[in-house]
Amino acid sequence: MSKKQKKMLARILIAAALMIGLHFVPAGGMARFILYLVPYLIIGYDILLKAFKGVKNRQPFDESLLMAVATVGAIVIALTDSGDYTEAIAVMLFYQVGEWFQSYAVGKSRRNISDLMDIRPDYANIETDGKLTQADPDEVEIGSVIVVQPGEKVPIDGIIIEGSTALDTSALTGESLPREAGEGDEVISGCINMTGVLKIRTTKEFGDSTVSKILDLVENASSRKSRSEAFITRFARIYTPAVVYSAIALAVLPPLVRMFGMGLDAQWETWVYRALTFLVISCPCALVISIPLSFFAGIGGASNAGVLVKGSNYLEILSQTKYVVFDKTGTLTQGVFEVNEVHHNEMDREQLLEYAALAESASSHPISRSLQRAYGKEIDRSRVTEIREISGNGVTAKVDGVDVAAGNSKLMDRLGVKWIDCHQSGTIIHMAVDGRYAGHIVISDIEKPHAREAVRALKRSGVEKTVMLTGDSRKVAEHVAADLGIDEVHAELLPADKVAKVEELLARKPAKGKLAFVGDGINDAPVLSRADIGIAMGAMGSDAAIEAADIVLMDDDPLKIAKAIRISRKCLRIVYENIWFAIGVKLICLVLGAVGVANMWLAIFADVGVMIIAVLNAIRALFVKKL
Repeated sequence: MSKKQKKMLARILIAAALMIGLHFVPAGGMARFILYLVPYLIIGYDILLKAFKGVKNRQPFDESLLMAVATVGAIVIALTDSGDYTEAIAVMLFYQVGEWFQSYAVGKSRRNISDLMDIRPDYANIETDGKLTQADPDEVEIGSVIVVQPGEKVPIDGIIIEGSTALDTSALTGESLPREAGEGDEVISGCINMTGVLKIRTTKEFGDSTVSKILDLVENASSRKSRSEAFITRFARIYTPAVVYSAIALAVLPPLVRMFGMGLDAQWETWVYRALTFLVISCPCALVISIPLSFFAGIGGASNAGVLVKGSNYLEILSQTKYVVFDKTGTLTQGVFEVNEVHHNEMDREQLLEYAALAESASSHPISRSLQRAYGKEIDRSRVTEIREISGNGVTAKVDGVDVAAGNSKLMDRLGVKWIDCHQSGTIIHMAVDGRYAGHIVISDIEKPHAREAVRALKRSGVEKTVMLTGDSRKVAEHVAADLGIDEVHAELLPADKVAKVEELLARKPAKGKLAFVGDGINDAPVLSRADIGIAMGAMGSDAAIEAADIVLMDDDPLKIAKAIRISRKCLRIVYENIWFAIGVKLICLVLGAVGVANMWLAIFADVGVMIIAVLNAIRALFVKKL
């Protein structure tokens, strides 16, 4: 609880105690008025001040003015009639109780966001002359070597050049399981180094690093309002002056009609009391506070789960998603090629992989690196001579004086070697040793662990169609799509082709449904911008993709897409519950207040009670059950 909240709670308790105690004080007339004025000013001085400032600044129509007019009016009526000031003080007291609840709820949501803000690094360690000196992360240049000790945050994105550790990534991804990292691994800022001392060569400036971008996204998310929030803002601007003028009319017109039209007693006191009750009932606090709070809580809950939403408007669009379109590599698959099988080999499997790895040792292509990883030993380049790369075909070389060829079927045809086709999908490396066919190696991208489950979760979430767009070969794409349960697949696409396909899908989707595109590469940026909602992979995704996207998945787990949709739908459901509940109760109580059935106590419920219920309902958006 903040100091401000504690101070407000103390004022509420003191005012309530004084109000109760005054019931037992035998005082009347002006003395009673002065005594009751003490708890009223203790609990309401700030509201009176806000109302005065609003009138002074020519922006009077807000809830502070409504409460000030209603309570001061009730005190004046009590002063001239019954001398019972309890109603007026109770109205202000319960209004402040509602404000305290609202402040507590916002604070709870903000603390959720603040947990994320804790990833902001305070310093970076730079080693000079064997000693560590602390520098501002903003001043560290690209290519600098920084030292991160156990328990410290990684301040800037970079690559580990010395040391190994376990990294706590929970603030970024929402996942509690530590990630192992060692020399050559890329690390992103915001992680906490748990065990070993790391030396990291920075690859970005602090302003472009992951932690800086995350903080910027979350801090600016509330500036992008949803249609529901925009509606409430417009509604309050029209509604508040309308009810003030209606209250004035209710206080003045009926007495004048009675006095001049019917010759009856004007009953000014009765109608002024009804008008004041009308004002208290009409206060739009529940709507004005709970709707933005619901979206704020939804964004906070999503951030805690490792899903960054750039604005509440995107949360609203996401809730209407019916089509989800995926890029393949890096989104549904890891983008890491591995040797899966060796077929029709005429020699020992390890021997064939050794020949392939050595022949490809001069290449930095992902396929070559996968062969070297499968070989699993240090490459001795002195064993390889006469390396010749044939563009679009493969390589030939001499390994220990033996002629080795590694490549596709075109290379085998070129060398006059009869090859055997492979029934599996993936990249096929045909091998020839001493001019004879020696078998082929199957290399393919690995599916992400949760990819299949992610597609099923989307279907359960009400997504009607899943589509995959990829530049990969049709055979590979169709195999991955079938394995994951994707409804539709389009392969061998260039970036411009992807945009064209998304345009087609946008034309086909349901009128009220939205299309989400999920990608990670630079080539996905145009499609992310064109889709109704763009979702980027934040851990390994390109800067361009993250910039173009509306939502960022911090741990690159596609299963989080369904979770984000669930969060958005729960948030929107809470928003509509609050809108209908608040407006419905208000309208009923306004009618009852106008005809004299509702008194000031019912007005308190219609204002403060509805606000507290709506705020408590909004807090539910912070919590989302597991899939």
